[in-house]
Amino acid sequence: MKHNKTTIQRKKVDALRYELPAEFKTREYLFGRGRRKTSVAIAKLYKNGKGTVLVNGVPFEVYFTTVGSRNAIKAPLVAVGQDDKVDMVVDVSGGGKSGQGDAAKLAISRALLLLNPLYRANLKKSGHLTRDARRKERKKPGLKRARKAPRWSKR
Repeated sequence: MKHNKTTIQRKKVDALRYELPAEFKTREYLFGRGRRKTSVAIAKLYKNGKGTVLVNGVPFEVYFTTVGSRNAIKAPLVAVGQDDKVDMVVDVSGGGKSGQGDAAKLAISRALLLLNPLYRANLKKSGHLTRDARRKERKKPGLKRARKAPRWSKR
C-alpha cells in the first residue's frame, strides 16, 4: 500500500483518538488551558478523585518518559496538597514532549485555581502560573539560522 502524506496524517490523528474511561464521562470537571512553545494542553480536573493523571488517555508516567516532565505535571498538585484528592485528564497536542509537559503544568495550575482561588498565592510563589513565552526565533535573510552567519571571508 502506498503511503502518501494524507494517509500518514490520518494515522497520526487516529493514534491521538482514545476512549475516555467510563468513570470520567458523567462527572463534572473544571477546565484549564496551558501553552508552551507550540504545544497546547487542555486539563480537566475532576473533584473527589484518587490522584489519577491521564495524558492523552494513558497514565502520565507512560506518556512522559523524562523525570523533568513527570515532575512538572505533578508539581502544581503537590504544591497545593491535592495530588491524591483529584483526578486529572489532560489532552496535549503540538510541539515536543518538553513543551507539552510545561503546557500541561500551566493547564493543571489554572484548573486548580478554579477549584479554590486561595491556591493562587502558593501556585504563584512556586512559579506554576507563569506562562513561558519563549519561542523559536525566526530565520533571517542572509543567515543560515536565526543568528548563525556564513563563515566570513575577506576575499
